[in-house]
Amino acid sequence: MTPTESIYAETFRVHSYECDVNRQMKPAAFFQHLTEAATVHADKLGVGFEAMYARNLFWVHARMKLKFFHFPRIGEHVTIHTWPKTIQQKLFYIRDFEMLAENGERLAAATSAWLVMDATARRMLPPKSLDLDLPTADRVGLDEPLERIGLAQEDGEERLRVRAAYSAVDMLGHVNNSRYVEWICDALPADMIGQRPLDWLQVNYDREVRPGEEVSVTANPVPPDGDLWALQGLNRSNDTRAFEAAVRWK
Repeated sequence: MTPTESIYAETFRVHSYECDVNRQMKPAAFFQHLTEAATVHADKLGVGFEAMYARNLFWVHARMKLKFFHFPRIGEHVTIHTWPKTIQQKLFYIRDFEMLAENGERLAAATSAWLVMDATARRMLPPKSLDLDLPTADRVGLDEPLERIGLAQEDGEERLRVRAAYSAVDMLGHVNNSRYVEWICDALPADMIGQRPLDWLQVNYDREVRPGEEVSVTANPVPPDGDLWALQGLNRSNDTRAFEAAVRWK
């Protein structure tokens, strides 16, 4: 495996349907493009959806933290680089990303954690039990650990309630990871999400949400400055937590 093959790159144009009222790319669109790049790269490395499913396995996106430097605008061309980085806690496959403008300026950087799950038993499998020969690159996108967040309050204010329907569900039969980011942004105060630039956003996915299940998104500012908010998605259909998240404004 050559260094070129271990790092995948793709360029795309920012479309109008990916942008907000400020004509800047929405946070969920960042997640969509990053995870799609990871999917394409996994396929090129021989561990994509079809190859894994043939072994009764599939990838589960467990955690992601995304640091925003600048938000690209409609019509701009953006390049994503992504690569497998390491294995963490003997369980997570860590993959990093960076997003660059046409002039090479860094727009965003991210780190993500992925699990491999048995498709029948819906059980996580440790890397040592698998023979996935993934390359690693001597490169860092975002040098931060992906730990539990633990900032959401039990009495956080419910700011959104949604039912998982057709548009939210992906080809694995559960709510797509970028849809959670849309719910997070919809649950934040409109004046903050629309007027203040985000510094970073982290999402930890706890349990899958299936079609028809109802999720309540709660949010609370974290003292002392109010620039940090904690959120969680509570699955009201089975009394579990679907995700936890944290967002900080600049």
